[in-house]
Amino acid sequence: MIDRLADTDLLERIAAKDAEALQQLYDRYEKPVYAFAYRMVKDAMQAEEIVQELFFRIWNAAEHYDPAQGKWTTWMFTLTRNIAIDGLRKKENRTVKQMTEPEKLQQYADRNTNTEAEIENKLIGEEVRAALQSLNKDQQQVIEMIYFGGYTQQEVSSQQEIPLGTVKSRVRLAIKQLKQILTSGGKEEAWK
Repeated sequence: MIDRLADTDLLERIAAKDAEALQQLYDRYEKPVYAFAYRMVKDAMQAEEIVQELFFRIWNAAEHYDPAQGKWTTWMFTLTRNIAIDGLRKKENRTVKQMTEPEKLQQYADRNTNTEAEIENKLIGEEVRAALQSLNKDQQQVIEMIYFGGYTQQEVSSQQEIPLGTVKSRVRLAIKQLKQILTSGGKEEAWK
């Protein structure tokens, strides 16, 4: 087993195709390289691919690193940056080629879409948003966190540092108020 060696010593061993040295270098730098790549591409899967590509290139080109040209980590992060940029360019080119002309899309009717239902749902959504504005700020906050943010009542209680019973009361009163506002406007069917 290789003891804790300097990075340059590990690179020399990798140039001689020592897989254990590559594993040690990978263990040492995988997380910071992944974090760097993720900040650039903002996609977990693509960031993992960049890390794999980087260490593949290091395995195949370790002998090309020249300490006189700069620090090892500078070389490694420059390689990572270049791989990420190449990946982003390829992704952009694929996306542009896969796009369909708008005229072609308009030639085909979408038989799965019920336009009337979509418009009605949109109108109901607008009415609900307007009704939410009539609630007090505390009620608005818990309703938005639970129904639009996906939080549980317990999570809202913890995050807002208010008792669970208070959260439940606010939700109950807000729902009651919303129902009253919306049903008085002839939208009873939306709440059945």
